[in-house]
Amino acid sequence: MVAPDCAQKQWRRSRIGSPWFDVAILFLMSQKRYCDAKRCFNVAKLYCDIMAKPIPHDAYDAVLAAVAQVAAGADIQHIESQLPDAPTRRTVQRWLNDLVEQGRLRKEGRARATRYLLPMRAIEGAAALAGVTSTGHIEVSLPLSQEARSIEDAVRQPVQHRTPVGYQRRFLDSYRPNTTYYLPGPLREELRAQGQVAAHNEPAGTYARSIAHRLLIDLSWNSSRLEGNTYSLLETERLLSMGEAAEGKGALDAQMILNHKAAIEFLIASAPDIGLNRYTLLNLHALLSDNLLPDPAASGRLRTVAVGIGQAVFLPLEGPQLIAECFAQVLDTAAAIQDPLEQAFFAMVHLPYLQPFEDVNKRVSRLAANIPFIQHNLCPLSFVDVPPTVYVSAVLGVYELNRVELLRDVFAWAYKRSCARYSAVRQSLGEPDPFRLRYREQIFDTVAEVVRAALDKERAIAFVAQQAQLHVPAVDRHRFVEVAETELMSLHEGNMARYRLRPSEFEAWRLGWR
Repeated sequence: MVAPDCAQKQWRRSRIGSPWFDVAILFLMSQKRYCDAKRCFNVAKLYCDIMAKPIPHDAYDAVLAAVAQVAAGADIQHIESQLPDAPTRRTVQRWLNDLVEQGRLRKEGRARATRYLLPMRAIEGAAALAGVTSTGHIEVSLPLSQEARSIEDAVRQPVQHRTPVGYQRRFLDSYRPNTTYYLPGPLREELRAQGQVAAHNEPAGTYARSIAHRLLIDLSWNSSRLEGNTYSLLETERLLSMGEAAEGKGALDAQMILNHKAAIEFLIASAPDIGLNRYTLLNLHALLSDNLLPDPAASGRLRTVAVGIGQAVFLPLEGPQLIAECFAQVLDTAAAIQDPLEQAFFAMVHLPYLQPFEDVNKRVSRLAANIPFIQHNLCPLSFVDVPPTVYVSAVLGVYELNRVELLRDVFAWAYKRSCARYSAVRQSLGEPDPFRLRYREQIFDTVAEVVRAALDKERAIAFVAQQAQLHVPAVDRHRFVEVAETELMSLHEGNMARYRLRPSEFEAWRLGWR
């Protein structure tokens, strides 16, 4: 047998007392294929190093904190971007696999669509670890009814405390168009009054075309944000306007936003021809899922496979024939609803509940909800400021309890928010935004400095993020970035005085704002 060399002797002296080395040597020497001592030693050394390596608790905590930042699930690119010391992709994958095996993370999707989520019981702890609130990055308080709060409490219980339930077709069968209403009459009247921004006799899509640029950015960003997309508002605007992807962000995020742009353009351009019908919904799904599904043929096609729902005890309907039958019933029912607000909300309830596609169902429902608004020239719904965790809880309330009150409150609040953003006559939302009041000076200084320094969009993105890091607590940074970027995108010669900017400063900045 060949004696170990000096390096091997030195390494073994460092491992004296290690039980893993002794066990490995005894086992390997008993195997005929390892009778060569040098080979035996090297294999034992590798085994010992692996087994003796301490569990990277700090790294695991950092991974959990990164995942906690994205309510709808984080992809590996986002997780990597949040970790210190730039570990290798293989190392990050090993940590993620360990956490999944330990039950501290859940893995969903395949290939490029893979996302990692926290188990419901871990959301609060990991959110605290990440420095965010349980309602996510956007610290906006929604006025919820008592019924809505009871739903939120129920679906935020640990999974093991919730009763598994399958698709209940009677929930769909019990709805009678223009007789059953998920939105009460007074609420529909209130929302219609706020959303009425164009004359009744204008062709379908007139108002949507008039605000198309702003709508493309807002709806693409907010809908993607609800899916865990990490792009900022300005990064989204730069991607859509100039085709430039943000540095350090995954290709999945860019593809998701570009898909939203294509889908929204389809709805606006085809306003006279679209509807809550098979043609529109299938093509809407094809555009939103382009280059995002493991099976490219699944884009624009009803699913033929079973799917699971993250964070839920809900088991979607199975069987291609039943799925196709219920899909047709959902569309026929929606098409028969005369009130555009009720029609939009019905789509938001029943399309995700049925899960007619392999993935991207909630995105389809959010854009489909805008079809009645585009056709009737009402203010669109762009989900401005909607907290992801509240939205997810609202959808879970439909999945698991067949109750719509929480989603109804989210829908009504979000629609009023959108009306305030787009209406020519701004409607009152009650008290001023407390967040803007709290950080008024910081927002003012950040916007003014971007203009005075004549920063372009790329440098402004970095500067706003830097100001948030320096002057705003971690829990409020994402909201601060969104507000400051919104102010920059809304800046014009008629409101620049609020930032005490001179016309020459504004003009120099405007010319380089690209």
